[in-house]
Amino acid sequence: MSDLITLTIDGHEVKASPDSSIIQAYARSGSALTANVGCMGQGVCGSCRCMIRKEGDREVTTALACETKVEAGMQVSFIDYFIPEHIQYYDVKAVGDGWNWLDDTAKAFPEAQHCRHCGGCNRACPKGLQVEAGVAQVVSGDFGAASDTFDQCVMCNLCTLSCPEHIRPNHLGLFARRMQAARTLRPVDLMRRLQEIDSGKMTVTFEEEAV
Repeated sequence: MSDLITLTIDGHEVKASPDSSIIQAYARSGSALTANVGCMGQGVCGSCRCMIRKEGDREVTTALACETKVEAGMQVSFIDYFIPEHIQYYDVKAVGDGWNWLDDTAKAFPEAQHCRHCGGCNRACPKGLQVEAGVAQVVSGDFGAASDTFDQCVMCNLCTLSCPEHIRPNHLGLFARRMQAARTLRPVDLMRRLQEIDSGKMTVTFEEEAV
């Protein structure tokens, strides 16, 4: 038993093997696992989100308990799931052939255009994704790039929790990936130009044919 280390999880002192993940240490301590355990059949991947502070550090960071190894003196606090006040609803089947995707995005996620570029979502992401850049990619209509940016997203909702504009970046990324898979993408520049024409921002005139 001398090789066990001690850490604190949700205010409880836990002893664990150094090769254990946080979630394994918590489970083996005899604590009741009633939430935050997606990989054990009680939710979805990314539900074991937590905040950690390592011994001697002042900084608190976010992590996934299933893939983070325990350390002596580590302090861990699980983050409960939350339901935001505003939830986006959309039907991919109702989306057109791709020419109006910029408008479809603005209707489903209007707050995405108000990103403050504060970087909070990037710092909160336990997977190290460039979330802020992904939001900008979706807003600009570059669904292909956004799909790549959010490819490893596990839907932990930590970026949503950190966003002052309530953008829900992970769901915006999922929207982009669904759109990418559902339809063949149209040229981004052409989509923007058509949107400008439809909104009246750009006027198109046709010269009369010579008689």
